[in-house]
Amino acid sequence: MFQSVLVSVIGALLGGLLTFGSVQAAALDVVATSSGMGALARTVGAGRAQVTVLASPDRDLHRLQAKPMMIRALRDADLVVAVGAELEVGWLPVAIASAANPRILPGQPGYFEAAAQVDLLEAGSPADRALGDVHPVGNPHVNMDPVRMASVASALGERMALLDPAGAETYRANARAFAAATEQRMDDWQARLADAPGVVLYHRDALYLLDRFGVPMLGTIEEIPGVPPTAQQIKGLSERLQGRSGVVVYAPYASAQAPERLAKGLGWNARRLALDPPMDADGNGYLDHIDLWVQTLAPPR
Repeated sequence: MFQSVLVSVIGALLGGLLTFGSVQAAALDVVATSSGMGALARTVGAGRAQVTVLASPDRDLHRLQAKPMMIRALRDADLVVAVGAELEVGWLPVAIASAANPRILPGQPGYFEAAAQVDLLEAGSPADRALGDVHPVGNPHVNMDPVRMASVASALGERMALLDPAGAETYRANARAFAAATEQRMDDWQARLADAPGVVLYHRDALYLLDRFGVPMLGTIEEIPGVPPTAQQIKGLSERLQGRSGVVVYAPYASAQAPERLAKGLGWNARRLALDPPMDADGNGYLDHIDLWVQTLAPPR
C-alpha cells in the first residue's frame, strides 16, 4: 500500500516537473555574437527566448576564431543575431558552415545582422588592405548608438515574430519598451555631453556614440586600423593635442602602453572601457553601459 502510494506521488511529481519544463521551455533558441547583441536579444525575446552569447566584451570581434563551443551553440539555434557589416567575417561564416544548420544560413530568416537594419557611418571606404582593417560596407559598431539600437530592436522583434508567430505581440511590445527606455535617457545624456572636450580612441569603434551626441573625436591611437602605433605616431599625436583637454579611451583587448603614455604626456585621464555590456546584460544593462561611456566622456561638473 505504502509503496503504491509512494510510486503514485513520485509519478505525480515527475509529471508536474515535466509539465513545468514544457511550460518554461524557450520558444526560440537565439545565439548572439556579442554581449551587446545578446542584451538586445534578451530584451526583445524576454519570456520566450533563450540567449547564448559567443564572445565576451573583453574579446575583439575582429579577431576571434571559430571554436567548438560556438559550433555547438549554433547547431541547434533558431536565430543568430550578429553585428554584421563584416565585423565577424573572420570567424562567423566558418562557425555557421561547421554547424550545418540550414535555418541560420545568411539569407534565411534565422540569420539577422544589426548593421543591415540601420544606416551606417563611413560607408563606401575603399577596400584596400594597405589601409588596415577597413570596412567598405560601413563602420560596423552600431551597438554604440542607443538610437540605432532601438531601431535594431524593432527589426529584431519583427524577425522573432516571423519565427515564432505565437509570441509576436510579446516581441513587439518588448521592442517598444526598449525604445521608450532609450528615449527616456536621451535628454540627460545630451545635456551631460553638451560641453564634452573630446576623446582619443584606440580605434574608431565608438564613432557612433560620438556622432550621436556631437562629442569631438580628437584622434586615434591606431593611425592605421588594426596596425599597432609607432612611438613616432604617438609623439606626433601628443604634440598636436598639447594645451587641449580630453580623455583617452581604449578597449580591454588593446595594449595599454600607448594610450597610457599619451594620457600621461597630456595630463589627461586614460580609461579602459569595453564596447559592449557585461555578458549577462539585458536592455537596461546595455543602457547602463552607455551611461558609463557618457560618464567617461562628460566634462567634470
